[in-house]
Amino acid sequence: MTTDHSAASRPLISVVTPCFNEEGNVREMYEAIRDVFAALPEYRYEHLFIDNASRDGTARILRTLATTDRNVKVILNARNFGHVRSGYHALLQVRGDAVIALACDFQDPPALIPEFLRRWSEGAKIVLGIKESSDESGAFYALRDRYYRTLARIADIELVRQSTGFGCFDQSVIEALRRIDDPYPYFRGLLAEIGHEPSLVPFRQPERKRGISSQNFYTLYDLAFLGIVNHSKVPLRMATMAGFGLALLSLLVAFGYLGYKLLFWSQFSVGIAPILIGFFFLTSVQLFFIGILGEYIGSIYTQVRHHPHVFEKERINF
Repeated sequence: MTTDHSAASRPLISVVTPCFNEEGNVREMYEAIRDVFAALPEYRYEHLFIDNASRDGTARILRTLATTDRNVKVILNARNFGHVRSGYHALLQVRGDAVIALACDFQDPPALIPEFLRRWSEGAKIVLGIKESSDESGAFYALRDRYYRTLARIADIELVRQSTGFGCFDQSVIEALRRIDDPYPYFRGLLAEIGHEPSLVPFRQPERKRGISSQNFYTLYDLAFLGIVNHSKVPLRMATMAGFGLALLSLLVAFGYLGYKLLFWSQFSVGIAPILIGFFFLTSVQLFFIGILGEYIGSIYTQVRHHPHVFEKERINF
């Protein structure tokens, strides 16, 4: 009885790992987390894997792990609901005193967990791993950094640059996320909305350990615009200002052409080239801002439908 009471009094740490086609990494990730907590006897832990309808042997391996270790919990999605919704859904299912989120590809180093927990135990509600450098290509890292800088400049909230969502979050933060109840969230933006000052842990991001990333141009584009649309009205205001500016410019050019024609009536011929150039320029500007408006309308549509983040096929060890 004494031993059970002592175990129950230790804080419970929930580790959340989203998976999609990670059969080469999932067992090693399980072992890495198990070894980390073997060296942290002051904590209990549970490890939740959420599998986003993998097409390889990931689900089979997770079933085996859950059979041999009750600390392992598994959610199997009915289909692939995208990396944004799947990982976020898993975060909302756990009840640990603190929740650690990390990817399955080892680009979020499990070795940082003790430091995360030390800062959490000292009172930090949000502890974030921050990429200060990366083993990915320099051009790609610079492009990400430029996006984060731009988003931080135009957002209505103060966003942390080079945060991937890898970190440790107090249960009070998870409860706040449940109350927000966003059907298609930009996780880093919601953390900033909650308002707790994050404790930042810099690290160098290694290359993916095994397999091929499921991220592609479309998913990165989707995530980039999700951050902008959910947390900034600047693009909409740019459309208004651009419309006003172009109208003023067109008026000035028209007066300029009229004056030049009156002064040099016989020599000056307007020609069709400026008309075509102006037409295609204005059309492209209109299409660009119609696309921006479409992103906002799409976001509103998603909010109004308010579908669940995922539909689950099976839960194991809950």
